[in-house]
Amino acid sequence: MSIVVRRLGLVDCQATLEDMQRFTSARSAATADEIWLLQHAPVFTLGLNADAGHVLDAGTIPVVKVDRGGQVTYHGPGQLVAYTLLDLQRRRLGVRALVTALEQAVIATLAGYGITAACKPAAPGVYVAGAKVASLGLRVRRNCSYHGLALNVAMDLAPFGRINPCGFPGLGVTDIARLGGPADPERVADDLESELLRRFAG
Repeated sequence: MSIVVRRLGLVDCQATLEDMQRFTSARSAATADEIWLLQHAPVFTLGLNADAGHVLDAGTIPVVKVDRGGQVTYHGPGQLVAYTLLDLQRRRLGVRALVTALEQAVIATLAGYGITAACKPAAPGVYVAGAKVASLGLRVRRNCSYHGLALNVAMDLAPFGRINPCGFPGLGVTDIARLGGPADPERVADDLESELLRRFAG
């Protein structure tokens, strides 16, 4: 089962959310699955049941309500976002298996840079020495997923200090460049794409 990969560049969060919703509503059993690799302009996003109190001081950064699971996170340039628009029924994937596959794709990508990372069953995402380097948030509708993961590559991490990341006060956040890996989101996109396709294509 082939997957279409789209590199979208720097795109608006709200517009991309609406594009994902339209794609998911319009797709049929014959629609190919897609992975969208992109970056967002600075934005805080709140999941469906997120507590707005976890936004401590948004300042001039927009706050957008989105329809994924999870609490609040930050997106900005230098962060690689991978949206996975998959027909889970066709791929015989449950939500837990999808989350695990996304986490393992990130862990394998980081391992290629000599970075040892791990996941936490009670707190989805990928961590290095307790600091979060990738966040996950998904929505499943009509047995099809959208949203996905956000991997910090080389970005301004200061906005994370203006929220409780993923609802956890004081949670440390890091990025690949600070861990000694590449600072180029396009190189990381190449590597993450390979790991995602290894898990989902075929």
